[in-house]
Amino acid sequence: MPDQFDFGGDIVWRPTEEHINNARLTAFMQQHNINSFNDLMQRSTEDVAWFTEAVLNFLDIQFYKDYSQVVDLSKGIQWPDWVPGAEMNIVHNCLDKYIGTETENQPAFIWEAEEGHSKSLTYGELYKKVNQTANALRSLGLGKGDAIGIYMPMTPEIVVALLAIAKIGGIILPLFSGYGVSAVVTRLADADARALFTADGFFRRSQPVAMKPTADEAAKQVPTLEHMIVIHRADLDVPMQAGRDQWWDDLIPHQPTEAETERTSAEDTIMVIYTSGTTGTPKGAVHTHAGFPIKAAQDMAFGTDVRPGDVIYWMTDMGWMMGPWLVFGSLILGSTFFIYDGAPDYPAPDRLWDMVAKHNITQLGVSPTLIRALIPHGEEHFKKHDLSKLKYFASTGEPWNPGPWMWLFEQVGESKLPIINYSGGTEISGGIVMGNPLLPLKPAAFSGPCPGIAADVFDEDGNSVINQVGELVIKAPWIGMTRGFWKDPDRYIDTYWSRWDDVWVHGDFAAVDNDGLWYILGRSDDTIKIAGKRLGPAEVESIAISHTAVVEAGAIGVPHEIKGSKLVLFCVLNPDAEANDELRDELKQMIVNAMGKPLAPKAILFVSDLPKTRNAKVMRRMVRSAYLGEDPGDTSSLVNPEAVEEIKDAK
Repeated sequence: MPDQFDFGGDIVWRPTEEHINNARLTAFMQQHNINSFNDLMQRSTEDVAWFTEAVLNFLDIQFYKDYSQVVDLSKGIQWPDWVPGAEMNIVHNCLDKYIGTETENQPAFIWEAEEGHSKSLTYGELYKKVNQTANALRSLGLGKGDAIGIYMPMTPEIVVALLAIAKIGGIILPLFSGYGVSAVVTRLADADARALFTADGFFRRSQPVAMKPTADEAAKQVPTLEHMIVIHRADLDVPMQAGRDQWWDDLIPHQPTEAETERTSAEDTIMVIYTSGTTGTPKGAVHTHAGFPIKAAQDMAFGTDVRPGDVIYWMTDMGWMMGPWLVFGSLILGSTFFIYDGAPDYPAPDRLWDMVAKHNITQLGVSPTLIRALIPHGEEHFKKHDLSKLKYFASTGEPWNPGPWMWLFEQVGESKLPIINYSGGTEISGGIVMGNPLLPLKPAAFSGPCPGIAADVFDEDGNSVINQVGELVIKAPWIGMTRGFWKDPDRYIDTYWSRWDDVWVHGDFAAVDNDGLWYILGRSDDTIKIAGKRLGPAEVESIAISHTAVVEAGAIGVPHEIKGSKLVLFCVLNPDAEANDELRDELKQMIVNAMGKPLAPKAILFVSDLPKTRNAKVMRRMVRSAYLGEDPGDTSSLVNPEAVEEIKDAK
């Protein structure tokens, strides 16, 4: 790791008085006579109980039965018991409480299909459809504590299914729509799933992609699975197994539009989201009614300033945490969210901007990977659309490089719209660090930790450091933290709590600069150590993509008998760029000039793509394993597993 840290450069955006005065974060601070963000951070992390209760009140979270205390830490910081004694159901706070109010007639969400048609549902309409689906599930004998998988494209039914499972007190199992058989089996079997929502298929770039056959193959290997509910999406002829399978349209629309919401304990499990590593089985992060949705709504309100009347779109799949995050957070806030079922650049590179303009989207969450892919297409694609309703960009999934960040900020946002960078994870229920409307920004930076998150950066000895790359840690509990891994508490403790006593070690490299801005530099197990010098991959990758020929880059360290490791760099090029030795030499010299000769890459290899998850994280550990001819581990989370095979051949 370098002794000094210099990544973001100068401040490029400062909040206006309008940003500050109108922000929901300001309103929260004023309610509690807090004068500055620093004061808020100090109070929210030193008095977790006060802050948590203040957020519950700010979000108008309603309970059927009140809690005896905000948090019980008698089992240790690793196993807090939040709002013990309370009874609630988060669906009451998403839908039920709005019936009979003005919100009932406001749009809850808008959906657009790749084919071009769209529809919206009001809160009242969504309430009735969720009730019908809850009644249908109960008619099948499903109820409280039953795990139900969701393996569907991003259609209106996926939102209804998610909320209906929670309404009956079931456990939501979100599955990425691109999963293969083994990935679906692993997750459904681990959770003893009794039912599965799926579809005949979906469209990608106008071509139908079947889903039901994958679900059928998976069901053969999950003995607990009794029911499969299937939606029509791609008009595919698929087999239906009598006694198990039912079409959504045959089962649900005739159900009554009123249904009782199950009274659950606030700490009853609402959702298990599986995340993958390079070794071992996927781990199921356990979330509760009073956990994940609360953290999602808090971050959405304080970070992206979402409020009633706003339309937020975060490009995601329901199989990743940002899908449920979008649904729960937006509905708790009484706002509107947007979902899209299709490729974001089809049939033309302006598809994203067309949807932003057409649906008056106010907060747009993208990945750095998408922006890097759109840049080569030029400015005309966003300039021909009216983006005036946009108030905030947001991003997550992968560390930014300054160049693409500045393109989005300067070109698309005309240097007026902040990019609310957001990083945390499935086990966090949202963010550890995040931008907000009150604090200035540098390229690729985060304004600071999320309120209530006692984040820090530790060196190898556990000392807090500034202006130096170190481990991202959290030193106090927060209500969104996972309640452990499903059926595997020891793995949870070993993963996050085993390095330093009572300190959550997240597994990311981070840094805080002298101006107090934060940076996430990738997974700490992706670190590259060359002749005693440690560096994060993002440092090298930023240099590479500053070359006009390079769209994307992935840096890894490989064993070297003298230096410990040597740098290998994979580059994805612009379509009009030529992969040759001259370009290799240019890139190598750029890295040497910036990083020094000892950090010169051993090899620079050109590939068509890098292996990524659906939320656009480049899986560098898989890149490294593939390059070295080792087992890349669980690749089920990848949208493009073929990229792993290409890397194996890129010698």
